[in-house]
Amino acid sequence: MDMFNKLTTLFQQALETREPSVNLLESFVDHWKGITNYYIETTDEMTPAKQTDIPWRLKQMLDILVYEEEQQESEETGPCMEYLLQHKLLETLCTLGKAQYPPGMSQQVLAFFSKLLTQIQQPMLHIINVYRPVQKLIRLCALPGSQTEKEEAQFLFVICSRLKQDPYVLNYILEIKREEHIKKSSSTSGDGVGIQSAEAPSIEEVPSSPLCHRTAPDTLQSEQPGPSSVPQRPPHLACPSSNDLIHVLIHLSKSQRSRVALKAHEGLSVLVNLPKEETAVCLAEGTSLCQLLAGRLCELYSMVPSSVDPTELHGFPQIHWRDRFSRGCPEKTLTFPGSEHVVAFLGWLDYCDNLAKEAQKVLSVKLAKEIHRQWLTAVVQPQLLQISEAGVLVSTALLSCIVRQVSGPALLDEVVLFLLGGQTQSELRMDTESHALRYQLIEHCDHISDEISVSTLRLFEELLQKPHRHIAFNLALRNLEQRSYITAAPAGAEDRHTADAEPLDESEELEEDPFFTGMYPEDEFGSSEQLLSLPPRQAEQRSGGQARVAEVVNSFLCLVPQEAKTSQHVQGAGYDTYVHDAHELFKECTAFSLEWGWPDAPKAPEPLPAGSDFYEGHLLKVLFDRIARILEQPYELNLQVTSVLSRLAVFPHPHLHEYLLDPYISLAPGSRSLFSVLIRVIGDLMQRIQHIPHFTEKLVHVRKQLMALEPETATDHMTLLKGVIVLEEFCKELAAIAFVKLPLEEH
Repeated sequence: MDMFNKLTTLFQQALETREPSVNLLESFVDHWKGITNYYIETTDEMTPAKQTDIPWRLKQMLDILVYEEEQQESEETGPCMEYLLQHKLLETLCTLGKAQYPPGMSQQVLAFFSKLLTQIQQPMLHIINVYRPVQKLIRLCALPGSQTEKEEAQFLFVICSRLKQDPYVLNYILEIKREEHIKKSSSTSGDGVGIQSAEAPSIEEVPSSPLCHRTAPDTLQSEQPGPSSVPQRPPHLACPSSNDLIHVLIHLSKSQRSRVALKAHEGLSVLVNLPKEETAVCLAEGTSLCQLLAGRLCELYSMVPSSVDPTELHGFPQIHWRDRFSRGCPEKTLTFPGSEHVVAFLGWLDYCDNLAKEAQKVLSVKLAKEIHRQWLTAVVQPQLLQISEAGVLVSTALLSCIVRQVSGPALLDEVVLFLLGGQTQSELRMDTESHALRYQLIEHCDHISDEISVSTLRLFEELLQKPHRHIAFNLALRNLEQRSYITAAPAGAEDRHTADAEPLDESEELEEDPFFTGMYPEDEFGSSEQLLSLPPRQAEQRSGGQARVAEVVNSFLCLVPQEAKTSQHVQGAGYDTYVHDAHELFKECTAFSLEWGWPDAPKAPEPLPAGSDFYEGHLLKVLFDRIARILEQPYELNLQVTSVLSRLAVFPHPHLHEYLLDPYISLAPGSRSLFSVLIRVIGDLMQRIQHIPHFTEKLVHVRKQLMALEPETATDHMTLLKGVIVLEEFCKELAAIAFVKLPLEEH
């Protein structure tokens, strides 16, 4: 019993006489001495570090530091952290890692730094005895033949994450120094510290940096007088070291190990997304971040082989940069020659686009302009302007992929500026100097090579799908602003079709039913109501707008003569098939044009100066010229021309709507509209039909071949017959667009 009492007493005394700080410090120092003693006592220099007790001791030291921080009641540093900082343990570890003694020591050091900066909650990077060894360790990353890429990528990602908590120390980690005149101006400030902003106060005033208070006298040493641990503001900075954090991250992003490359990508994303505007200025003006990102884009673009199949590029899917690091990445599903290089290039383009979207505006604009300068102007433009048709074809197809891929405002601005220029005044005929690339691309739409024409038209179709005001304005609207294409009505009367105006002859038989439900047999579509069901708003406007809608729609539907129509002979090929798609496109265009300030109604027309005539602009001229030759051109080319025109017609601008979809405007002398061009095509078609026996039967046969309802066989006049089919479909598509838009245009 006495023995039991004695044991109980001893146990209670042990619990009551606790001095955790002293015990923790002794234990911490013992583990550190155990590491240093290894270098004194060992005789085997080849034993890998992971087979020694160094990793275990480093783990114990880290556990002690974390536990000490958790037990601290105040925000001051504990004795173990004081010891680590005052005795420059991190500097020593960095030296041991650089020496790679024992072998694999750098791996252990990187892991220790990563865990320390992750698990210690208090800010640390502002302390000179922390950021100096961090800088040295960064310079040891991404060296040739490195075997520690995984640990390096993790370490750098942790640094970027800590910078997100303490962004004002970015210029210290990047080793950026002020210019001399900035130092002088800073030294004249009231507190003698080079901080001009309340967001980055002096070391004694930073409440979020409790480590500073006790460590400042002993650990914050500098070559310059004053509290050097306080970061400086970033404007007008000199370039940092060529082996700094950014260079190393860019290098690791090229790693063949997907996890390493992904971690480097994520680190750069965190860095670019730092919250303070000062850090964005620092990255934009004081580092080579933007130049390196653009340079990598040029490098990957140049790796795409010139022999890649352009047809494969036009159907290439959009690439998300993270997808490249997943198991189902596009590289594994796309197998045509060169596809892996295309995926790598578009993945990096998407990455740069996302960086520009996430960054502060000053950095976003700088990155986009650098990409414009280094890549678009210096690399892409010469390829687009080259003489080789094969080269132009591949470059144009790649450019379509680029336009489809870009979505961020900053980079899209630069792509549009690169392709179209910034001109806003009306175009002049044969203006080849205002923007040479724009002129050449539009000329390629009417190239002697049909393949180049199709490829370039696809490029413009992609461009017109982007939510950017300048695209439609530059390509068409700036030439229609004055409405000089119409003859102004006397006494200020509008030139729009009135109730007593004579409708087209072809539509007279349909006036009894303004929604032309009798145009196609009821059994073809199930019922006449299914053909055109009115939306609620349109139903309210039947009394005023219904006739107007019917007349415009009928004008397009009745344009093609009956003997040249095939829809009624093939099930599921009626006009109504276009209404849904037109409605979706119109909603899409309306959604992203709401902020563009487009008018609701056409402005009053302004007559042209005497001796001048209306010029529709380079693109519309080429498109109209192509439509005029629709009966003589290849099927694929006709499809692409009509697709671009349909995309233009769906824009909710009253001038575009009037010029492309209103059959009743009174054109000024020498002017032409889309409808007037189609009228001339129909006139030509009527003459040609007279010389082709069994025209309708042959047309239906070709139609069924195109729909894969019959096997392909050789047929006379194939180009003409396919052109007629495209013409009919185009008229139905324009009718559907007019039907969707006109109810909203009526006032």
